[in-house]
Amino acid sequence: MALLTSFVSVAVSILYTPILLLILCIIFLASIGKSLGVRRLYVNILLKLFEYGRQHIEVAKKISRLDSSDEDEGATTPPVPSDKPPSALIKENGLNGTKMTVIERDEILGPSPELNYKRSSSQERVNGHKPQEKVNLEFHLSHCLDLVKAGMESIIEDQVTSVFEAEELRSWNLLTRTNRQYEFLTWRLTIIWAMGFIVRYFFLLPLRILIFIFGLLTMLSTTTLVNFLPEGRIRNFFGRISYKMYMRILIRSLSFVATYHDMQNRPKANGFCVANHTSVIDVAMLSVNTCFSLIGQRHGGFLGLLQRALARASPHIWFERSEVKDRHAVAKRLKEHISVADNPPILIFPEGTCINNTSVMQFKKGSFEVGGTIYPVAIKYDPRFGDAFWNSSRHGMLHYLLNMMTSWAIVCDVWYLPAMHRARDESAVDFANRVKAAVARRGGLVDLQWDGQLKRMKAKKEWRELQQEEFSKRLKGE
Repeated sequence: MALLTSFVSVAVSILYTPILLLILCIIFLASIGKSLGVRRLYVNILLKLFEYGRQHIEVAKKISRLDSSDEDEGATTPPVPSDKPPSALIKENGLNGTKMTVIERDEILGPSPELNYKRSSSQERVNGHKPQEKVNLEFHLSHCLDLVKAGMESIIEDQVTSVFEAEELRSWNLLTRTNRQYEFLTWRLTIIWAMGFIVRYFFLLPLRILIFIFGLLTMLSTTTLVNFLPEGRIRNFFGRISYKMYMRILIRSLSFVATYHDMQNRPKANGFCVANHTSVIDVAMLSVNTCFSLIGQRHGGFLGLLQRALARASPHIWFERSEVKDRHAVAKRLKEHISVADNPPILIFPEGTCINNTSVMQFKKGSFEVGGTIYPVAIKYDPRFGDAFWNSSRHGMLHYLLNMMTSWAIVCDVWYLPAMHRARDESAVDFANRVKAAVARRGGLVDLQWDGQLKRMKAKKEWRELQQEEFSKRLKGE
C-alpha cells in the first residue's frame, strides 16, 4: 500500500506541471477563438481507426459465415426464436447490424399536413369511375386499404417516434453504447477498444471536466465584473466579449470541432436567428462567432444560477412560468427587444424540442409573426464521433453531459443561410414552413410537418377529425 501511494505521488508530481500547462494553453486559445489544429488531427486519426475497425469486422464476419456454412452443410437448422419486436427484425440490415429505412412514403394525401396516409395507385379508379366523378356510396374494402397500409407503415417505422431515437450508424465507432458485440470480435479490436476506453475515461474525461469547471467560473466572474459597469456601449462591448469567451471555453470541454460555412451570412443585430435543434450545446456552438440574446423560461437551481449570470452581462429574455403560454406577452417582449438597434439577435429554436438531427419538425409560428429579419442556420452533427442528441425524456442534464464528455468528440457542420423576410401576402405559418424547408434542404435533413410536441402529448382531436373527414369525402366520391 505504501509502495502504491509513493508511486501515485511521484506520478502526480511529474505530470502536474505539463497537464497544468496543457489546460492553461487550451483555455487561453479557446478564449480568443484560436486553435493549433490538434483537434482536427485527432478527428482524422479517429476516422482511420474507425475504418480499420470496419475492415476487421467485415473480415471476421466473412470468416464466421464460412465456418458456419461448412458446419451446417447438408443439415437443416430450425429457425432461432428472437426476443426482438417485429419492427426491429424487419428494419435490421446492413453492415454491423445497422438499420436502414424500409418505408418509402409518397406524397401525403389531403390538404392537411397532419394526415399521415396517402392514396395508393390502386385507388386511381374506384368501380371503374374516375376519382372526380360521383361514385356509389356503397362501402368497398378497397376504400380503406391505403389506411391499413399507412397503419402497417407506422408500426414498422413511425415518422414521429423515430426522430427521438439516436441516429443510426453505418459502422461501429468503438463505443459500447452504440454496439455491444464487436469489442471482443478479434484481439486487435479488443486492444483498440481498451486503449480508447482508457484514453476517454482516464485522460479526456478529467481534462474536459476541469475545462468545463473553469468555463463556469469564467462565466460567473466575468458577468459579475461586467454588471458593475454603467449602462451603455462600454458595458455592451465587454458583455459581448465575456459572452463569447466563456461559451468558447465551455464548448472546448467537449473536444468540439465545427466547420462554419458562408460566414458572410452570420446573424446581425435586430433580428432572429432560427436553427434546427438537437441539443443544449447548440447554443454554445452558435455563440462561438456571434453574441446572442437567449429566450426561455426561468428556472431554479443550477440552471437558474446560469440564467442569472447571463442576464447580468447581456440582455436576455426570461419568462415566468405563467407568462410562457401568453402569446401576446411573449410577442410584446420580442418586439421590444428587436426595436433596440444595439441588442444582439435573438436565438430561437422554433421546433420547441430536441430532434435527433436526421429531420426538421414543425416550426412554431410565434417568432415568424413578430416581424424583423430571420437568419436561418442549418446544423448537422457527425454521429460517428458522438451522439449529440439530448433525449430529455430519458436522460437528465448531468447524464447527458457525462455521455458527451466520454464520447470521442463533437463534430458538426454549420451553414449560415441568407437572411429571409416575410412576404407581404404571406402568412406566418407559410413563412415558417419556407424557412424550415430551406434549413432542411441545406443541412441534408428530412422535412417533416409533424409537431415536435407529439414527443410529450397525444395527437390533437382536430387531427383525428381531419382524417375522418377526409375518409368520408372519399366515400362520397368528392
